[in-house]
Amino acid sequence: MNKPAARISALSLSLMLLAGCATTSLTSTPDSPAQSQALALIEQGKPRDAALQLEGLAATLRGGARSNALADAAWAWHLAGDSARARSLLGQLTARQLSGASLQRYQLTGAELALADKQPAQALALLKDHADSVAVGLRTRWLLARAQALQGTGDAFGAANERARAHAGLTGSARSENQAAIAGLLGTLDDATLRSRAAALPANDPLYNFAGRALIARGLPLPRPFDRDGAAQFDTSKRPPAMSDGYRPPAKLAVLLPLSGRLATAAQPVRDGLLSAYYGESRRRPDINFFDTAGTPAGALAAYDKAVASGADFVVGPLGRDEVDAVYGRQQLQVPVLALNRGKDAPPAGSAGFSLAPEDDGIVAAEYLRGRERNRALVINSNDDTGRRSAAAFAQRFAQRGGQVVATVGVSDAVGDIGAQVRNAGQVDAVFLAVRAPQARLLAPQLALAGAGGATRVGTSQLTVGSGKVEEDVALDGIVYPNEAWNVRSVSGLPSASQVASTLPSARGAAGRLFAFGADAWKITAYLDKLSNEGGLDGATGTLFLDSNGNILRQPAWSTFNGGRPMPIVGGR
Repeated sequence: MNKPAARISALSLSLMLLAGCATTSLTSTPDSPAQSQALALIEQGKPRDAALQLEGLAATLRGGARSNALADAAWAWHLAGDSARARSLLGQLTARQLSGASLQRYQLTGAELALADKQPAQALALLKDHADSVAVGLRTRWLLARAQALQGTGDAFGAANERARAHAGLTGSARSENQAAIAGLLGTLDDATLRSRAAALPANDPLYNFAGRALIARGLPLPRPFDRDGAAQFDTSKRPPAMSDGYRPPAKLAVLLPLSGRLATAAQPVRDGLLSAYYGESRRRPDINFFDTAGTPAGALAAYDKAVASGADFVVGPLGRDEVDAVYGRQQLQVPVLALNRGKDAPPAGSAGFSLAPEDDGIVAAEYLRGRERNRALVINSNDDTGRRSAAAFAQRFAQRGGQVVATVGVSDAVGDIGAQVRNAGQVDAVFLAVRAPQARLLAPQLALAGAGGATRVGTSQLTVGSGKVEEDVALDGIVYPNEAWNVRSVSGLPSASQVASTLPSARGAAGRLFAFGADAWKITAYLDKLSNEGGLDGATGTLFLDSNGNILRQPAWSTFNGGRPMPIVGGR
């Protein structure tokens, strides 16, 4: 049950927590000012100095006070990486000699050393107390140690639950690593188990939001909408009451797009899609104003300020990643936003983020293949940012779900001969193609000649970029890829994709994806309450969900090429 993505040693857990735990005091119940002063050295990154001081202090004490000081010294030596000295001191103590936080440090030190010795049952026995009764400064570490112990006993779901409870106490890389570990643990569960265990979680259980994201990535329904605390709620008090279908648009809408500058080409189909959906609505619509960000962080901030000054009560945009980071950096936003890209941080409280990130294609492709019990995958990606990001996300999720990426091949636009690399990869039952149509057309015959023609081939949404000539696209037959729902089914408020493309150049070809993205930006804006409180919303890019962090998640439709033409897959999966 131990998956590489979720495994962590006791020593690396110690180092990770020293670097990544939110700052809290480790001296919840100090026995004396001297003991408190010594323990404070741990927070200053000086655990060895703390250990020496605590041992010196213990020599001046007797009875329970001496035992508490020695237990704290063992803890400090453990954090300093001297497990031999920590074990020696622990051997001089018994739990009944200890009290307060010193007892808990004793238990946690012993548990982490037991985990290093691959004795998870012993660790669980030491960590039997509920984390809520543990000193605040030890609680996150306590939960992570319990998670590792539960994983060691084969309880992946229990381990994920403990990690989810610890998540709020982590920062930086430790938080990212914990999120990946939770995904890895949930990835060991089959669909039925994940669905039933997620449904059984009580309201506001911290694991539910992680489990919900895993279900959406697998194309499975949510048992209930994501839990949302007060900070994550949206203020729609200035909007008129919702209509029967949940339609409740803002009173005055501002849209921040790079109408000039390097991102202007991408902004045009987004703008046209948003306006098409906006004008496709016959009921009350808000006043709408567009503000040019010029594609720069400074331009995005200036445009946001202009939008606020104009009286807007909701803002859509900006579009560029750097622009989004600049706006998110304000933290306390006077008017909430629906950002149109993924920032390095989660959206500020009361705002949301929507993106067509390459990572999403990689994740759903990995879930698609593992859902069909494909175990050994060859990854081929274009040597650009989009291809590399898709491939990296695929590899991580495929491994978390128990699969193996046997080889990764990067290709240029010209592709070249990769036959030897495919043969050297050995037997594969899956191929992930993070490439555009012209590259895929050159790769398909090479895969067949190299013995990988029978493998299930899954591409990204980039597969349609450069397609359109039926006689050439026959080479793409059989490749499955995530598609915009708008291309395979009707979407309320929008004409069919083919009808719009016949009149609007910005809705044709690769731009059609951005057109659908813009249409969904309007729909999210108008149905924000419904999306927040009721769950899925059918959109042009797929079925949309709003998670607990304010991120819009998508379940795409699935298509394949047949006779050189894109065709929807019946059932969508």
